[in-house]
Parts: sequence; C-alpha cells; structure tokens
Amino acid sequence: MNRSKASYPLVLFACLFAVGVIVLGAYTRLVDAGLGCPDWPTCYGHLGVPSTDAQIARAQELFPEAPFEAHKAWPEVIHRYLASGLGLLIIVITAAAWRHRQAPGQPLKLPLFLLALVIAQGLFGMWTVTLKLWPQVVTAHLLGGFTTLSLLWILALRLENRPWPQPHLPLRHWIKLKPLAVLGLLALIVQIALGGWVSSNYAALACPDLPTCQNQWLPAMDFANGFNVFQEIGPNYLGGQLDGEARVAIHVTHRIGALLVSIVLLLLIWRMRQNAGGSQPMLRLANVMLFLLALQVALGLSNVAFGLPLAVAVAHNAVGALLLLSLVTLNYRLNRSTVSGNQLN
Repeated sequence: MNRSKASYPLVLFACLFAVGVIVLGAYTRLVDAGLGCPDWPTCYGHLGVPSTDAQIARAQELFPEAPFEAHKAWPEVIHRYLASGLGLLIIVITAAAWRHRQAPGQPLKLPLFLLALVIAQGLFGMWTVTLKLWPQVVTAHLLGGFTTLSLLWILALRLENRPWPQPHLPLRHWIKLKPLAVLGLLALIVQIALGGWVSSNYAALACPDLPTCQNQWLPAMDFANGFNVFQEIGPNYLGGQLDGEARVAIHVTHRIGALLVSIVLLLLIWRMRQNAGGSQPMLRLANVMLFLLALQVALGLSNVAFGLPLAVAVAHNAVGALLLLSLVTLNYRLNRSTVSGNQLN
C-alpha cells in the first residue's frame, strides 16, 4: 500500500503559499510598485511602511529621489514578507527531509536544491530593487518563482507516493507521449519567459488591437533592441526604457509564442486522450489542461482587448502557473509510470 510521507501536507501548503507569492508579485509589478520601497531589505529605512508624519518626513529626507507613496509601498512590503515566509517554509521542509533522510523514499537532494534556489531568489529580489527593475533581473526573478513552485510541486508528488494505475493499453502508448510532453513543457517555459520579458519591459500595451498590431499585420519592429540582454545597468527601468518599435517586437513575439504553444498543447491533449488506455487520471489531466489553456488564451486576448485590466492581468499570471503545474504533473507521472512498467517487465 502506498502511503504519503509525513511532510506531504506541509509541502502541499508550501505549494499553495508559493502560488500566492507569485500572484502578489504579479500584482506588485502591474501596479508599478516594484520600487514602492527604494531600499532593501527595509522600506525607507523601516521594517514596515512608514506611517506617522515624522516617519514619512524622514523617509522623504533619506530618499528625496523616491517620493513616498503608501499605496505602492504596502504591496512591496507584503510581498517581501510573504516571500520570506515561503523561504522559512522551505527551511522547515529541508530540515524535515534531513531528519528523515534514512526513511525509504525520502527525497533529500530536491529539498536541498530548493533551499539553495530560495536563497538565490532572495538575492534576485534584492537586485530587483537595487538595480532599479533591470529587466534581466526582473525576468530571472519571475522564472525563479515559477521554478520554485514547480520543484515544490514535484516534491509534493514524490511525497504523496501515489502512482497512476497502469493503462489498459500496452505501456508503449504512454511512452509515445513523453517527447511531446517534454516539448510542451519546454515551450511553455519559453513562453513564460517571454511573458516576463513583456512585463519587465512594459510591452503589454505595445499592440492595443487584435488580431493586428497597431492596425498592421506587419508593424515596424526592432528585435535587436527589444531582445538586447545587455541593456545598461543603472537607469530606473520603472515604465521601461525601450522605444515603441522594440516593445512591439517583444509583444508580437509573445503573441506568436502563444499561438505555437497552443498548437503544441492542443496536439498533446489530443494525444493524451487517444493514448489514455482507460486511465481516468490521464483523461482528467487532459481535461484540466484543456480548460486551463482555453482560459489562459482568453485572458491573454482580454488583456489586449480591454487595455490590461489589473484583475485579468493578475489572473493571467496565476493561470499560467497552474498550466505549468499541469505539464509538470504529466511529465512526472509519465516518467514514473514508464519506469515502474519497465521494472515489471
């Protein structure tokens, strides 16, 4: 009988917590609060948001180039504390893994890697502020958050210790899905990175119309500057530094990426249904992926059609995270099932 490990509920809670951190991070970015606190790890020299007249006056004196705005400082501070809370959870998870490292099936390398990753995420969080929203750092920080969530989810799946039942069809039908599942996962990761690049360079509204861009099928685009990863460090990137043609290039690339990812995932979902072999978990996952993909496309289109509404833009990030987890789940299950099946043969 397969039994979940003792720390499984804690890791599952950490996954939910990580989704909350990602969503709040997206909200902070979208309301232009990434520099709501011009210093790190304090906020205008305080552990919290300055509130009294004396504290605000002192904040203005210390940072005259960064006018104090409480409605931007609060999301930044809350996001910092939640991210720190996630780091503490991962420390506890790592300590539990070390304590039970002799137990059969207890992962240790993955929690240790997660601990190293969350430390790196803390550094990227600091650099996001000290380098004044440098797009490379902001995008890397976003990808680090999605990676942390994905690895926590893999850890949860391992600790759950509940494999899928073998399909009624020969196992080779599931094996055929593996290359397409890997391709779908990689394509989605690239698309998430493109989305981060769109957001960090403020290119979401570079094309305000659909299906054309600025009423043209082929608008003027500057790919060299749009995807220049050697942008100068130092300027304040709040609001972006690129010209219109560079932002259009980024936006159009993200649109093309969305189309390609949708085609790959639709093909994958169709193949999953064809090769499920009577596996209800496989069919359910295919339905979940189809629903999330349709919702993500609808949210992306709505961002353009309605001028980037805050709720829609935040939801676009959240659903992207859930879609990523569905593909991580598929790849994990396929690998575990095929390995188990080969051991039985």
